This record gives sequence, structure tokens and C-alpha cells, in this order.
Amino acid sequence: MPFVPHTPNDERIMLASIGVTSIEALFDEIPQALRSGELKQTPSGISEMELLRAMNERARLDEMHLSFIGAGAYEHHIPSAVWDLVGRGEFMTAYTPYQAEASQGTLQLIYEFQTMMTRLLQMEVANASVYDGATAMAEAILMAIRANKKNKSRRVLVAGDINPAYIEACQVIVRNQGIELKVQGFNEDSGVIGLAAEPGEFAALVVSYPNYFGCLPDVDALTDWCHENGALMVGVVNPTAMALLKPPGEWGKQGADIAVGEGQPLGIPVSSGGPYLGFMCCKQAIVRQMPGRIIGRTSDVDGSDGFALTLQAREQHIRRAKATSNICTNQGLLVTAATIYLSLLGDVGLRSVAIRSHQGLQQLLRNLESTGKTKTRFTGPCFHEAAIELPIPAREVLPLMAEQGILGGYDLGLSFRALENCLLVNVTETKTEQDLALYGTTLLNALEAKGC
Repeated sequence: MPFVPHTPNDERIMLASIGVTSIEALFDEIPQALRSGELKQTPSGISEMELLRAMNERARLDEMHLSFIGAGAYEHHIPSAVWDLVGRGEFMTAYTPYQAEASQGTLQLIYEFQTMMTRLLQMEVANASVYDGATAMAEAILMAIRANKKNKSRRVLVAGDINPAYIEACQVIVRNQGIELKVQGFNEDSGVIGLAAEPGEFAALVVSYPNYFGCLPDVDALTDWCHENGALMVGVVNPTAMALLKPPGEWGKQGADIAVGEGQPLGIPVSSGGPYLGFMCCKQAIVRQMPGRIIGRTSDVDGSDGFALTLQAREQHIRRAKATSNICTNQGLLVTAATIYLSLLGDVGLRSVAIRSHQGLQQLLRNLESTGKTKTRFTGPCFHEAAIELPIPAREVLPLMAEQGILGGYDLGLSFRALENCLLVNVTETKTEQDLALYGTTLLNALEAKGC
């Protein structure tokens, strides 16, 4: 929908109707120190024709690359029907379904999403999503602190092989609430964490599966250790991988207590980093500590199925001071896309995507190792992502690959100094054998250009 700005006269009329002298007066509750001030770097306006030309020129910069970058956002095939349906007006304009009698379609869709996520993760309860995977992990930490009544330490052990951006986001969110996050380092050979913490010291353990490097930690042993020491187990998982790997509800003897992750692989384009959706599941016993919305199914007076928001007393729009979280708005449009995507693929389709992604990565690793120029950095199994060790720093290779039309992966040296020679490479079902062969040729050309 085109944006038509208000004229100065429009603004005067609106301000006069509400009895306010200026737009600035509408923000008088915000302290001056928190305001951005004058936007001095904002350029002056341009015409529509100039704007469209500028955007077309920028869009052409994205046309040439085959991307093998993952690191938390993954390029999967999205059936055309997904966004054709999401773009319908009843989905595009739907917002918070406060009035159940007028929102049955939206409520049912979210209910279906919750049902699909509990089946996929083998958990008992799911919410209607939070902002993204990182904030879902932060909310899981806060939830674990509230739910673990026996442990008052307010300390959480976080695996150091989790996405660094997730850990950073969690630190920002929880540090002002008196919660300490202890990040435990990973094994330099296997790329996963082991068991090394004092019993009773932590209220929760947070583990990623697969982890940031694509490796698979021993979640069964970690979960059992966690419960034996009075802590709650939080799993951060890739939803596509759950079609192939053991879901968090089946980890160890009792299963994970909370499972979260990023829903972007489920029909959401990479799109420069968002918007995305964070999913969240938990055991029934701690559901009252779960943030975000939960949709329940009931029967009306005629015996027909009906859907409604449930457990609303937990939320800020009912009891703001006692809310479990201030993350109240779910990413409804992205949930719609994820629900349609899962419906179209079904169990068999999603498992097929996971298998093809895994097989593609294994083929790429074999291709690269046969050259003798690279090696897989970590031992052990992986899903659809792996760290590749080069003879020189990755930052010297990636620009040369990009010049040949290949986005070769993520430079792990940006987050881990000891891994500056390593690329994090991702393969999904979108990559053909020709793409994998081209990647190998392009990487070799880049290494040879650097004298390797």
C-alpha cells in the first residue's frame, strides 16, 4: 500500500482535535536524555522516480550470489502458495485476537501452529511465538528462573557453542534482573560442551541442538545431568533438524523442560535478517510461567469447536505489573507463513528437506576434503552446517569467492579468535550437485589466488 504522508494542515487539524499544541508534546513522557535529537544525517526528500531508481540499483547488487551462509538464518525453498496465502488481506491486516467472536480464523491458525510445534518437538505445550530465536532463548532463561522453585541461585549455565548473537541478546535482557549467565566453553576437538559444573550451582542449563557449528552435543547425557543436579533443561533447536533428530521432549529420561528456537527455516525468507519468529514450548507443569500468548480450543453453547486466548492473567494487558513478560505481541504474520509451510510439507516433506540438506552438506565436505586444501574443523556428526578449516584466514578468502558469485560462508573469526581460519558453511535442499561442485572450484580458485 503506498504511503501518503500527512500535510502540515492535516497535522494541525489532528492536533487541534485532541487538544495538543505540537507533535513534540505527544512525547513529553520520554526523558530528554533518551531522545535521539535532531536527525542530522537524514538526507532531504527525493521524488518517487528517483527513489524507485535508487532501490532498483541496490536490488541488482543482490542478483549474482549463490549463498552458503547459515549461522542462524537458512535459505530453504518456500512453496509459492505460502506467501500467496499470507498476502491475503485477512492475514495481512489481522492483529491481536482479543475479541474471540471476531477472530476465530486467526485463533484457529495460531492453535494449529501450536499443535504442529508440540508434535515436532514432542513437547506438551506451545505458545503463539515471541519475537525471534534470541529473545525466545532469553525468555526461556527468565521462565526457568521463575519455574525452578527449589533453586534460588539465579545463575544459568549456557553452552558456549550456542550462537554468539543469542548469548549477547540474552545478556542484555537478563543482566538487569539479577540473573547471572555463565558461559561454558566447548571442546576444541569436538566443538561441543561437556559436563563440568558444580551440582546445585545453576537453576538451568541451556544447550543448542544442533549447535552453532552444526555439531550435535550429547543432549541425553546433558539432560539427565541437568535434572540430577536440580536444574531445568532448556533446548535451543533448529525446527527443520527436529524432523530428523531426536526432539527435545525425548532427551534423556525426562525430556527437556523448555524448548525454543528460531522459526525462520519454516517458510520465512532470509530477507536481510528479519522479521522472524521465535517458537517456545514447555512441559505442562510449568505452563503458567510461559510468556506470550496461548490459544486454547473449547466448545460453544451449540457444541461446535471454538478458539480463545487462555491463561491471560499472565500477560501485560491484564496484569502488567505481574506479567510473566513484556513480550506480548507474537509475530502473527510469520506464524501464518510457518503454519502454511508446515501444512504443505507435512511430516514426510519436512523430513525430506532435512535429509536432503544433511546429504548435501556431507557431499560438500567430501568434495572439499578430497582436494587436500581444507578439512572439517570439528569431529563428530553434524546436521546441515559445518566448520571448514582453511590454510589462511577466512576473511582473506570470502571476498574473492564473492567476486566469483559465491557467498562462501560465515567467517568464524568474527566471533571466535581461535577460529579465524574457519568458515561456517551451510547447505540446504536448494543446492544442487552442480552448486556444490561450483563451490569447491570457487574456493580452490580463491586459495590459489592467495598462493595456497
